[in-house]
Amino acid sequence: MSDSETVPQAAVPEAAASAPALPGEALEIAAGYAFAGPALDLGALIWDGNCLPDAQVRIPLPMLNRHGLVAGATGTGKTKTLQLIAEQLSAQGVPVFLADVKGDLSGISRPGRLDDRVRSRTAEVHQQWTPVGFPAEFLALGGLGHGIPVRATITSFGPVLLSKVLQLNQTQEQSLGLIFHYADTKGLELVDLKDLRAVVAFLTSDEGRGELKNIGGLSTATAGVILRSLTAFEAQGMADFFGEPEFDTSELLRTAADGRGVVSVLELPAVQDKPQLFSTFLMWLLADLFHDLPEVGDADRPKLVFFFDEAHLLFSGASKAFLDSITQTVRLIRSKGVGVFFVTQTPKDVPGDVLAQLGNRVQHALRAFTPDDQKALRATVKTFPDSRYDLEELLTGLGTGEAVVTVLSEKGAPTPVAATRLRAPESLMGPADATALDEAVRSSTLHARYAQAVDRESAYEKLAAAQSQAPTEAAPTGRRQAAPREQQSVVEQVVGSGMFKSLARSLGTQLGREISRSLFGTARRRR
Repeated sequence: MSDSETVPQAAVPEAAASAPALPGEALEIAAGYAFAGPALDLGALIWDGNCLPDAQVRIPLPMLNRHGLVAGATGTGKTKTLQLIAEQLSAQGVPVFLADVKGDLSGISRPGRLDDRVRSRTAEVHQQWTPVGFPAEFLALGGLGHGIPVRATITSFGPVLLSKVLQLNQTQEQSLGLIFHYADTKGLELVDLKDLRAVVAFLTSDEGRGELKNIGGLSTATAGVILRSLTAFEAQGMADFFGEPEFDTSELLRTAADGRGVVSVLELPAVQDKPQLFSTFLMWLLADLFHDLPEVGDADRPKLVFFFDEAHLLFSGASKAFLDSITQTVRLIRSKGVGVFFVTQTPKDVPGDVLAQLGNRVQHALRAFTPDDQKALRATVKTFPDSRYDLEELLTGLGTGEAVVTVLSEKGAPTPVAATRLRAPESLMGPADATALDEAVRSSTLHARYAQAVDRESAYEKLAAAQSQAPTEAAPTGRRQAAPREQQSVVEQVVGSGMFKSLARSLGTQLGREISRSLFGTARRRR
């Protein structure tokens, strides 16, 4: 954008207005959204079946770090709501992270197209619509997709999140924690899956079994489960997600040269069939940010707003300890200037303790075709403040691009519940052209930093080096030396070496140090 260009007018919040002709109830609701400071415009109030463009529904910008929920049945417009909010955050200089599960958010980088639907919607809500694209970076887990590869080392990912990915039970998770503890203290960096397999194999060998004796030990059965889980995980093509260069999450906090926030779009369609993987990876991104960011208190705008799509996948099958860690992370990361929006079908997908931390709500339509649907609908209604609407009837009758909204006011109090006809995004509503997407990735400043995987010396190589330095015993005179077993793995050779124990102890005293780990067992990156 040149110096002479300005941010499109529609992207900058307008002052809320209330006309005397509005019904009394609508005036009361509209007054709850008449904020004095900067705010994002969501749309126009719906009352008694009519769209009232003089009553604008908005979210105060400083309240975006108080977290939120975007919910609704499939096809009700959740993705467009994310796009609408992300555009306005970017326009006001706030970086945004979007998890693109379906692959249709890349269009945020391209100007939108004016058609009859857009023309109708903008007229209804009095939106001054201008087609515009926003600065975007495209990311992909392990490089599976068009984006810049996002990788994490096993060491920084930590035992708690890895246990969730591997679907380990509580006992196995605790044992994995001991393995990480041992590797940390001995200076054996776990960069990729083969590093972890090597350490597990050593700790269950005759040479290494005593290493964990004083802190509980590692049973052969539990080690077997962990090794089999790692093997199955790798067989599914997941090895590429762990390794180096590890993605620096501070890259998510950048602004463009024109002052707009960069929208980081993590492409996830290639791993849609690995829901626990991508949901847990998103939690790693949040945990890593939590490590590195300083406390900022109540800032005038967020440092980052993070949209966590398909959020129910994160909580499915999670242990109590895991859920407690999520709750505490969400509670504490607000003070570091990060807002988290969970995106899912119904509020019941999010545990109550987490839901209680979410101050902003955009609830699209719900379906009530079955008894379970009816139960979920009633449960959703109970999570809203008292309302002048019949919410059970309203939530089943909302159209596409309409939602029930309540947010936190500038004073931190909940606003009145407002049925809202949402604005139209100004960027392209749909995926960007694949050729243009690839070109954007190749021209990114991040490409040279992260595109090429690196395999440096870590635990596996150190174990292999120890084995190669082991003295070879001479064969007894007159007897032929036994041939090594065929197809013996490097790990089996290494863990059979008496040299490794002395090497590991040396590393523990000279190089190793206990790595400081967070609520999720993630390690602070060594910058």
